[in-house]
Amino acid sequence: MTLLQAIERVVELSKDSKLSAAFMQKAKKEIDFLAESYGISERQAVLFCICMEKGPHRVDYDDLASHLDINKIAALGFAADIDALVRRRLLRFRDVKDEDDFDVPTAVIRCLKHNEVYELPQRTGLDCAGMFELLNLWFEDLDDDAISARELSEELQKLFDDNPQVGFVRHLKEYYLNDEDTLLVTLFCHLLINRDDDDIRFNQMEDVYESSCLFNNAKAELRSGEHWLMRNNIIEHRCEDGIANNNRYKLTEAAKRTLLAELKINTTEEKIADMVEVNQLTEKKLFFSESIGRQVSDLGSFLQPENFCKVQERMRDRGFRNGFACLFYGSPGTGKTETVYQLARQTGRNIMVVDVPQIKSKWVGESEKNIKALFDRYREMVKTAKLTPILLFNEADAIIGIRKNGAQSAVDKMENSLQNIILQEMESLDGIMIATTNLQQNLDRAFERRFLYKIKFEKPTVEARARIWHEMIPDLSDMDVQTLAEKYDFSGGQIENIARHYNIDCILHGTSDDALAMLIGHCDNERLDSAEQKRIGF
Repeated sequence: MTLLQAIERVVELSKDSKLSAAFMQKAKKEIDFLAESYGISERQAVLFCICMEKGPHRVDYDDLASHLDINKIAALGFAADIDALVRRRLLRFRDVKDEDDFDVPTAVIRCLKHNEVYELPQRTGLDCAGMFELLNLWFEDLDDDAISARELSEELQKLFDDNPQVGFVRHLKEYYLNDEDTLLVTLFCHLLINRDDDDIRFNQMEDVYESSCLFNNAKAELRSGEHWLMRNNIIEHRCEDGIANNNRYKLTEAAKRTLLAELKINTTEEKIADMVEVNQLTEKKLFFSESIGRQVSDLGSFLQPENFCKVQERMRDRGFRNGFACLFYGSPGTGKTETVYQLARQTGRNIMVVDVPQIKSKWVGESEKNIKALFDRYREMVKTAKLTPILLFNEADAIIGIRKNGAQSAVDKMENSLQNIILQEMESLDGIMIATTNLQQNLDRAFERRFLYKIKFEKPTVEARARIWHEMIPDLSDMDVQTLAEKYDFSGGQIENIARHYNIDCILHGTSDDALAMLIGHCDNERLDSAEQKRIGF
């Protein structure tokens, strides 16, 4: 007998039964099976079956009375049993402020479909990750009004008392918070860990307060920065353009490091780097002059796993640094960034792409923390990755430029400090770093010395441009290709832009009888320094 078969039989026999002794005896086999399976009483088993039939979404005491053919007052006598089923999480109140409506949680129904008994999540002997899995369920209940802030606070206290071994619990208790602040901090940690949300608004906090009065008082203290959690460096305003936004909040870096140390989360203020997996990289044909092509090919050969490991081992044996830093410099659109992607694809390496503008935090002093955290994260990746990933500083002009002598302003001092940290990290680098820049003339000499490979990307020659035009628009005649290659000194990126524009026009308006004329028009528009463009302005 399956659980659903037992429920179906109980529902059938209980109809208009008034929960009589005769019914209980007739359905005893099924009722005992369900009661034993779920660890509930016989009457609770019957009520659960009726809720499944009448719901499973939105059931009330009227439904119970109607099914059993009893009056509504008698049905209200089941309140204690309904409460017990809610505690067992086989039911939940639809609104904690009105306990007359209840439903069967989706998790319980999902288990029934697979003939499985829904078990309460483990509450003792948890690690930090297991605790946050349980917290996620409880905060979902809070969002759905299935549990009140007071009840959740009580559950948290029991959970924390039962799991003193968890570092999160130990450090949270060291703050000596009251119940409301404990719940609020736990909410912030839950949102960060379970929903990757470190940008908290007031509408997300409102449910943790029992009354609008308490919430309004807390909101005023938060906005003014006078809240106890802010004065004690646990939460803080988020920053926008150097100004604190008093409607948005986050855990402080210190609180993250203390409370969430077991989960090893990235605690930098901003997300300053994204991982690009090698399987996300698509093949793209690149066209270089003979000199650049040879240098890129040599670098690609060196980055092949077998060669890279041999070179690193020999460097270590001879006392040399075994990290490798490369600089790609030259005009925009010449393929610097795409070359990094293709090298990564060819050598099977992931890329950690740094968002350079985000490194320079809006708060003076945070930039240094950001860059240190970035290199710490990269070091961890090098240790754990099967193949050493590439650390890419794309358009790195802002952080490898010439340092300022005699810097006086806080910003200048911060930029010099930032550059010094990067220089130190390059000295001890155990991996592969590639930086691209359009402004090589602004490169600080100290950085120049630390780049082992330096490749200058020049605009393609006429022959290379012809090959690019042909690759981008295969239908062009050889004569048209040669005309465009000779007439326009474009980079590969510019040619790609024009090819995309041309293809869009063909889709919208059909293929032109004079493709060359259309392309010449797009080429002229691509040149912002044309005579027509120079007339724009005042």
